[in-house]
Amino acid sequence: MVNRTLINGILLFCACGFLLLPTSGHSQLASAITKYKDVRLSSERLNKIARYNGLIEYFSGFTFFQPRHKVSPDFIRALILAESDANPGAISSKNARGLGQIIPSTGIEAGIALSNGTVDFRNVSRKRLGNLSAEDLFDPEVNILLTCYLIAKYNYKFNGQLHLVLSAWNAGENIKELKQGQHAPYQETLDLIGKVNGYYLYLLQQRKTHVAHTPQKRG
Repeated sequence: MVNRTLINGILLFCACGFLLLPTSGHSQLASAITKYKDVRLSSERLNKIARYNGLIEYFSGFTFFQPRHKVSPDFIRALILAESDANPGAISSKNARGLGQIIPSTGIEAGIALSNGTVDFRNVSRKRLGNLSAEDLFDPEVNILLTCYLIAKYNYKFNGQLHLVLSAWNAGENIKELKQGQHAPYQETLDLIGKVNGYYLYLLQQRKTHVAHTPQKRG
């Protein structure tokens, strides 16, 4: 059974395994986690995100910053559901766009970094990545690639601490709180941390249950 609390250090599938971050002393964070700790995802919402399973599995399979360290596809699913409810045409009041709700300036900067790298991606050329526009963020292939890259970047920068990774995602990676090892103080950020954590734990449990009930092939 997955412990339904805030998970720290499990954005990556790696040898270090799963760690838990206690929420004592972080009353606002604990409240946000508690609010969504028993969340359930409807079949309708699971079907929405399932449309993008192929792209999520593909782009989360790359090691962007550390060898053998890959972003969890279930974390990407949880983030997309929390941010856009798997709507590729979503746009926020702050002009964040697409499935992962990426701000154009952040997406364009990430695209340039990827275009200057050594990896070639299926159906998303380096030339396109180096010349992204805001409208490109509505393309699921582009958006999911950028989402995986940025989460990998923040995961590496903040040592896999979910509350810090999502603070960077929602409020910017250079805010003063993050430099002090603290999560962003905004209610929007806290709600996002709670939602993503709850959705992620639910998806992990569903995966575990599916594996447990899948008949094993005999040789």
